[in-house]
Amino acid sequence: MSTPHISAKMGDVAKLVLMPGDPLRAKVVAETYLEDVVQFNGIRGMLGFTGTYKGHRVSVMGSGMGMPSIGIYSYELFSFYGVEAIVRIGSTGAMKADIDLYEVILGDSAYSQSTFAREFCGYQEQVIYPSEKLNAQIKESAKKLGYKLIEGRIHSSDVFYYADNVKEANFSKTVDEHNCICVEMESFALFANAKQLGKKAACLLTVSDNIITHEETSAEERQNSFTRMMEIALGLAENYV
Repeated sequence: MSTPHISAKMGDVAKLVLMPGDPLRAKVVAETYLEDVVQFNGIRGMLGFTGTYKGHRVSVMGSGMGMPSIGIYSYELFSFYGVEAIVRIGSTGAMKADIDLYEVILGDSAYSQSTFAREFCGYQEQVIYPSEKLNAQIKESAKKLGYKLIEGRIHSSDVFYYADNVKEANFSKTVDEHNCICVEMESFALFANAKQLGKKAACLLTVSDNIITHEETSAEERQNSFTRMMEIALGLAENYV
């Protein structure tokens, strides 16, 4: 059956889904890494594909930007398509000076001021956690590939552009009081959906810019150069046959 936002039929989507924010990045991942690729969604331009990676079935689909968007897509995948695990693969801004561009970060928790989880399922806390089992599988995949991972708390923000009079205060609070090492805009909602629905979720990020040092990558580099993150995530496919 299709949903209001996904045109796939039951069975079209693999048990493991990788979710970049940008649907064009999903297309790049599918074309670069997967074999026997079939597109299962194109509604609203939110591209989704299923194929095989080293003989194991895996899907990749865009989530859009922000918690409401990933909240809708991950909920429908978990609830209506038999998806067991979703790994967000995306870009992030580092909030520590010693974190370099292209470092790969595995979120061990997500902090947010968002009301998403409270409104969705009554979860009142500002910190939420990914699946321990899925994070362990990600760490094992990175180890097999010889890739370094940085583990830490993610800040999932509802805001990309801050007014000048609140920007510095919000940044200091997020880093100093809540121990966040990077910022993005989706993982808190993904973790909330997985927690409520009894599924598994994780967040694997590549550093695209550093808020302290002002180093940054281009949009094209963000789309095409995050190979370590993608290979680590794809290494999970053998666990979800």
